Amino acid sequence: MVCNLCPRRCGALRTDTAGEGLCGMPALPVVARAALHPWEEPPISGTRGSGTVFFSGCSLQCVFCQNEAISHDNFGKAISPSRLREIFYELIAQEAHNINLVNPTHFSHVLSRVLSEPLPVPVVWNSGGYDRVETLRALEGKVQVYLPDLKYLDRETARTCSGAPDYPEAATAAIREMVRQTGPYELDGEGLLKKGVLIRHLVLPGRVGEAKAVMDWVAGAFPPYTVLFSLMSQYTPFGRARTMPSLDRPLRKGEKRAAEEYLAALDLDGFTQELLSADEGFIPPFDLTGV
Repeated sequence: MVCNLCPRRCGALRTDTAGEGLCGMPALPVVARAALHPWEEPPISGTRGSGTVFFSGCSLQCVFCQNEAISHDNFGKAISPSRLREIFYELIAQEAHNINLVNPTHFSHVLSRVLSEPLPVPVVWNSGGYDRVETLRALEGKVQVYLPDLKYLDRETARTCSGAPDYPEAATAAIREMVRQTGPYELDGEGLLKKGVLIRHLVLPGRVGEAKAVMDWVAGAFPPYTVLFSLMSQYTPFGRARTMPSLDRPLRKGEKRAAEEYLAALDLDGFTQELLSADEGFIPPFDLTGV
């Protein structure tokens, strides 16, 4: 296939066994882990865990990515679409609340087919927010919950951190499409998301002002109780970020507090995160579990 799935639209040639382009992935899905995950937001993980499937490769290549073993180094195993659907049902048999597709954008062509027959639990599209509207439209009715990042609204930060100066425009357009598909969020009797959009933002060191701009955009773009918002403070320097002066330190308590106070003043419906989450122990082992 010649791939234009993500906003980079690089036209990479992807065969079943090899791939060009920034993501470096073949046409077949490559998976690094499939297991119950207890550390997502409460309406995703619930009491039994979210059935997470971690896909390898990434079209963003963020300098601070905590999952660099799979997103940068491409560790994982190529599997057939039929095996992928089997994995979904194995996680459901473990009583997963949902099927959580982590970093799925570059395999959307496969997932659209695999999800053509509905699953008995909600499907969560857990992406970096760098999705094409046209690609998302092929998933309409097949994904019940969207869990995108809104990493940046500043083009220069997007360029420096992800090599994607068009990220702000692409991500905000993608999130609007996600909300159009799902409508306002709905919770079931256990407080779990049945459908809707939960937007995440990771506060970066020295960039609390940018985090406030993201919160302002979400509050202005959607009426109250339309989307959920997750303010994340788990930033830890990884990979190239360890050598970048602006990103080579954890978030300070004062930065976390300032962002949380702004969130509270806006009255956005959502979640905050403890600083103790900024620990490598919260990163799951990528060891082909469940693959």
